[in-house]
Amino acid sequence: MTPALDFHYSDERFADVQMLRYRLDGFELLSLQQKELIYYLSQATLYGRDITFDQFGRYNLRIRRTLEAVYTDAAIARDNDDFRALTVYLKRIWFSNGIHHHYGCEKFAPGFSPDYLRQALKLVDVSRLPLTDGQSVEALCDELFPVIFDPDVMPKRVNKADGDDLVVTSACNFYQGVTQQEAEAYYAEKKRQCATPEELPSFGLNTTLVKDAGTLREETWTTEGRYANALRRIVFWLEKAKTVAENKAQQEVIDLLIQYYRTGDLRLFDRYSIAWLQMLDSRIDFINGFIEVYGDPLGLKGSWEGLVEYVDEEATKRTQTISSHAQWFEDHSPVNPRFRKPVVKGVSARVICAAMLGGDEYPSTAIGINLPNADWIRARYGSKSITISNITDAYNRAAHGNGFREEFVIDEPTFAMIEQYGDDCDNLHTDLHECLGHGSGQLLPGVDTDALKAYGNTIEEARADLFALYFLADRKLVELGLLPNDEAYKAEYYTYMMNGLMTQLVRIEPGRQIEEAHMRNRALIARWCLKQGQSMELVRRKGKTYLRILSYEELRRQVATLLAEIQRIKSEGDYEAARRLVEDYAVKVDPQLHEEVLGRYRQLNLAPYKGFINPWLKPVKDAEGRITDISVDYTESYEHQMLRYSTDYATLA
Repeated sequence: MTPALDFHYSDERFADVQMLRYRLDGFELLSLQQKELIYYLSQATLYGRDITFDQFGRYNLRIRRTLEAVYTDAAIARDNDDFRALTVYLKRIWFSNGIHHHYGCEKFAPGFSPDYLRQALKLVDVSRLPLTDGQSVEALCDELFPVIFDPDVMPKRVNKADGDDLVVTSACNFYQGVTQQEAEAYYAEKKRQCATPEELPSFGLNTTLVKDAGTLREETWTTEGRYANALRRIVFWLEKAKTVAENKAQQEVIDLLIQYYRTGDLRLFDRYSIAWLQMLDSRIDFINGFIEVYGDPLGLKGSWEGLVEYVDEEATKRTQTISSHAQWFEDHSPVNPRFRKPVVKGVSARVICAAMLGGDEYPSTAIGINLPNADWIRARYGSKSITISNITDAYNRAAHGNGFREEFVIDEPTFAMIEQYGDDCDNLHTDLHECLGHGSGQLLPGVDTDALKAYGNTIEEARADLFALYFLADRKLVELGLLPNDEAYKAEYYTYMMNGLMTQLVRIEPGRQIEEAHMRNRALIARWCLKQGQSMELVRRKGKTYLRILSYEELRRQVATLLAEIQRIKSEGDYEAARRLVEDYAVKVDPQLHEEVLGRYRQLNLAPYKGFINPWLKPVKDAEGRITDISVDYTESYEHQMLRYSTDYATLA
């Protein structure tokens, strides 16, 4: 029996993070074959962890292992402020897959001194330290300490400041000795030489770009190249998953992924992506690979991520209703007809339960995903969307009654409306964003998919959010039975705009600007609509700032206008217009409003970020060693899980 737990929170909180747990509801009803498949895919997911750490910074793995050696050594005194500060620092590194904040990308400031760490390392068994051949402990300190303690060394994992060399000034480990201009020219030439520009591969997605003796070359991430040991372990478990696949289509998808990992051939990745999005008859599904490009300032390199999932069949009825009407939504979009898809193809959407998170999806994870990312595949074959029900449920349970809405919502009627409709509207907004928003619209012939460069991610997220906001207020959703009445959408409009204008600022340190693409997207939309006037305003009451919606109908018209412009920018590849929108509305922070919001939030004693502890899946075997069941253990602590992963799933030297 699984012990009863409070799934609102775990007992773990540190820095700006609160850890949560997610339930595997309905897992016990799956067949043994399905459970075994989930277990093998979960192993393949967990073995990618070290890749993500290395991608996010070249020193991350060595710093993590150095601090873990100190943290677990019996010779180190634990009852002192320095050790407690080191503990928090290490937990933040675990959470962010490196020394930079998972969301803001700024480097963590350790609360302990270099002298403390140096003395502690002298007490640690040197065999447990990540020393290179012949390296002394002192030399290790000399190498790592500037990275840990000097705020000017590798200060940002992803820098998007306009005017900077974004490659040189970003600490992510996708480029070595390369400038932004060189990288952009290199991949522009690869596109120019492509024999099939109508099926353009995602050049650069699975490589490190290196300059040796003045020559650029790519190190491909394969079972025989960079990250070989990790990818071999992933392939090992994918091979086992193939033996218990639910059907031939799923088996073929797994086999294509294995071939891709062995060769690094991006054409194979495209074949895999097409087969994956067409695999709709399986209850079990997964994401495993170099996928999202938010961790690269140029939006080219894919961070490794993993997700194992099974369908939430009841909740999927909602997303299937949306996807079955995809053509109606496309035809009624307020964008120029030139930018709409004449025929919407292959739109599928499911609500799923996450069974295991890994890589860039762990411990912090998305609540919805739409893939594949290649525009030509979307246009020709469609896309697959998921909304993760057990993750959103955990978030919602943690949010209710914590005082946040009471503090920032302007009045009782608005608060009551949000309490009544907010969760359902938020889920529906995610469905529309992922199922239809990302898959809507089309590029004009000849437009480069990377034309918007560093602004592409923000523009794309804004496009999907605007699409969702626009249709959330449409009578069609009431007719389809997805919303109870014509007033419910207002709950999402209010919370979305409040977040974009004010409350997401709790995630930013004083004096910093907005960097993360999703935060920039929300700020862009909310601030642009605010500037237009007539729909909403910020007002002061008893010394506090609140959002007041003056006209929800006018706000929807503004959303339509901005959606039309954002789609034009995307369809035409208008880089300058994208740059102006983002720089004018999405980056800068009002310091006075920021200070006020931070002060009000501090009084609530809440953590602005949430992450998840994975369940521990354990095979149950009979006397002959055959798997008879997979048990689910929810009791593992954050600390134990992270140290276990660092031991059991260590793959990179």
